[in-house]
Amino acid sequence: MSRFFTAGDSSSESSSSDEEELYSEEETGQKSEEESDEDEEASDDEDESSSDSERPGKSGVSQFLRDQVSSDESEDEDKVTIVKSAKDKRLEELEAVVKLIENAEKINDWSSISTEFDKLNRQVTKMTAQDKAPKVYIKTISDLEDFMNETIAKQKVSTKKMNATNAKGLNAMKQKIKRNNKDYSVEIDKYREDKGDYMMSDEEEEVVVVEKIRKPKSVYVEGADPGDDEGFETVGRGGKTLQYTPESIFKHLRSIVESRGKKNTDRAEQIRIMERLLDVAVTPYQTIRVLLTLISTRFDLTSGSTATFMSQEQWKLAESEFGKLLEVLEENRNMVVLENAEEWEDDEKPPQPTPGEKLRIPGSIVSIVERLDDELTRSLQHIDPHTAEYIERLSDEQALYTNIVRGLLYIEDLQKDSKLETSQDSANRVVMRRLEHIYFKPAQVVNILEETAWKAIPSQLNSEITPRESTPDTAALVQTLSTYLFKHSVDIIRARAYLCQVYYFALHDQYYRARDMLLMSHLQETIGNFNINTQILFNRTLVQVGLCAFRANLVYESQNTLQEICGSGRQKELLAQGVMIQRYSQVTPEQERLERQRQLPFHMHINLELLECVYLTCSMLLEIPLLAQTGSSPDIKKRIISKTYRRLLEFHERQIFTGPPENTRDHVMQASRALAAGEWKKAAELINSIKIWDLMAESDKMKAILSEQIQEEGLRTYLFTYAPFYDTLAVSVLASMFELSERKVAAVVSKMISHEELAAALDQVNSAIIFRKGVELSRLQSLALTLSDKASGLIEANERTLEQRTQGTANAFERQGGQGGRGGRGGRGGRGGQRGDRGGARTRGGQQFGGGALGGAIKA
Repeated sequence: MSRFFTAGDSSSESSSSDEEELYSEEETGQKSEEESDEDEEASDDEDESSSDSERPGKSGVSQFLRDQVSSDESEDEDKVTIVKSAKDKRLEELEAVVKLIENAEKINDWSSISTEFDKLNRQVTKMTAQDKAPKVYIKTISDLEDFMNETIAKQKVSTKKMNATNAKGLNAMKQKIKRNNKDYSVEIDKYREDKGDYMMSDEEEEVVVVEKIRKPKSVYVEGADPGDDEGFETVGRGGKTLQYTPESIFKHLRSIVESRGKKNTDRAEQIRIMERLLDVAVTPYQTIRVLLTLISTRFDLTSGSTATFMSQEQWKLAESEFGKLLEVLEENRNMVVLENAEEWEDDEKPPQPTPGEKLRIPGSIVSIVERLDDELTRSLQHIDPHTAEYIERLSDEQALYTNIVRGLLYIEDLQKDSKLETSQDSANRVVMRRLEHIYFKPAQVVNILEETAWKAIPSQLNSEITPRESTPDTAALVQTLSTYLFKHSVDIIRARAYLCQVYYFALHDQYYRARDMLLMSHLQETIGNFNINTQILFNRTLVQVGLCAFRANLVYESQNTLQEICGSGRQKELLAQGVMIQRYSQVTPEQERLERQRQLPFHMHINLELLECVYLTCSMLLEIPLLAQTGSSPDIKKRIISKTYRRLLEFHERQIFTGPPENTRDHVMQASRALAAGEWKKAAELINSIKIWDLMAESDKMKAILSEQIQEEGLRTYLFTYAPFYDTLAVSVLASMFELSERKVAAVVSKMISHEELAAALDQVNSAIIFRKGVELSRLQSLALTLSDKASGLIEANERTLEQRTQGTANAFERQGGQGGRGGRGGRGGRGGQRGDRGGARTRGGQQFGGGALGGAIKA
């Protein structure tokens, strides 16, 4: 038979194999056309040869041609054609990519390595599912990981840094290799144990076929209870009905616990099974075990899914089941749930409590309380606060608070038994959660929370920390919880309790008490060492103290307290009330996600517009008199109280046309200009027309206080501005001008004179102010003083520089008699003297700068 027929047979056989499916349709079409042409040619050759054999007498040219054809065929048969399978082709492609990676390693080109590594993984995934990864691939990823670790180690000690492209590729490969090599860790370990034997061995491991777990299906059962899912029962594999009996509860629970965290686990189905188990549970021990597992599984619904928070339905079910768990534990005092209890292994025989001993069940009441609280907070973070859904969700806080108090009562009961060795940290965590739910609320709201919670708790239960009869006094409740945490906790919990108490005092207008506590805590010095959530609480407390000072008419204290937060321009971020994404910020998605998780729910927010209004108003009342004072007295050193306010005021003054005020900032800026011009009535009207004041308690009283404060600052501004133009000024004139009592005007002027802000004297007999002339320095004298200040500052800077250069050898240039190394010239010999005490007299050597004629005139 001819070679072409043989090729055709082999191709037809290979078409039935799995490898033929990997060829493209185009290659298959071309191959079939070539085979058909070859078959036709072969049939023609056979016809000719058969015709020649039938005519034996034929000779000459025909015989010659026939020999020529036969010789051509023999030459074609000598050629070797290699037919490769699809698997071999893919292996060759894999080896080619590996070669490229090895070449890139030689030149340390991590950008190319990253690109080729992605291509390598795509080719490996194209391999058949039943085949394991090729050994070449295992070798490559193992060697690549070792090479990457070497490169990172070299970079740490090397002074020469990678270029940006290479460094980016290296960082990308670091993540890719870490994520990719997890799946092949077993093969990589085998390769690293003995690289030579691993690559030489050709044995293939058996493919383990993982049998998929089939979900139980429901079938109709004759004679079934009509109330049981309308005649349907759950069946497992083989069509056998799943029986839920008290004896099988622990077996079902164990299978559910073992499947926890695994992929493709139907948690909803597990919850339905446990709900059935809860119905058939007959003993308290069975009920407690089922409830603990059921609540944990409900929390797992959001852990592996795309949902960002727990649904309200599941949360309420978990909350009601937690309440039922506490009821069972309260009724059965011989059973306790502890975190350090040992797991009971025997599913057939439940444990029996020993007389006089309590049965310990593994679990954590505190963790459930914290998880319920966290899930409620997370849902409030993601719900739009301007909808009815947010209000509805917020109403669940009452049920949560009741469970927190009830959980605290249970922890207190456990602490009474010294044999249980209950950790103090458990009680601290629950008390802290309770305190965090009440510290930012007004007293009336806290009273309602407490009364409703104690009504829902059985009357026989009472607390030693916060007895039932002490609930009406909210301040005492906060004080009690905070004091308990001061005594029994350390570090973060103690600091948070302290800040919560200060916040509560500031919220309820106890400024001096809040201020003293905050100053005595010294938290402002160590707050940077705490976690971010505690720093956010510190910022909130600081802002609340500043607002409390403003409500107490303490303008300077309020501005000084709010300066750090409001002066930064990042109030929203520092108070965790919004994420500020800068245009060119280097924030990674992970950092942004963590930042969003730290955001506070809307009902805990401090009004940022009110905060800005208070800060700018306080800055106006302090800055405008200061500007007038520095403008009229050039000898006074210019100082700035609020850079933010100054910047806004300068921007507003540069405006060519200013229309009517539209927002809070515009009102304050126009009021500032009016106050600087002496128009205090217009300034008071502009400030009082800001609508945000209505959000404060007793807004009318606050507006009256602000108007009075503006009158006084207007008087001070007027005196600073026009004092140089008066010899005497009647107090009655100022009183009528600013609509203040003469006694008030005299008090303001006396205060200015005592603080040396005004060079004048108060004539109480004639009720007039007598201004002293000649006290103000002339322009030349002011410039001379400025020059002397700058010269002395330059000398001090030079001395500091010399001390830094010499570093302990400052006395190396001294000679006998205290003369310096350059004392011979007389000009700078005094520099070699001692500098240990800056306050003492400087050793004189050579000439000293005395200021010349100008200095003598000033001294005279």
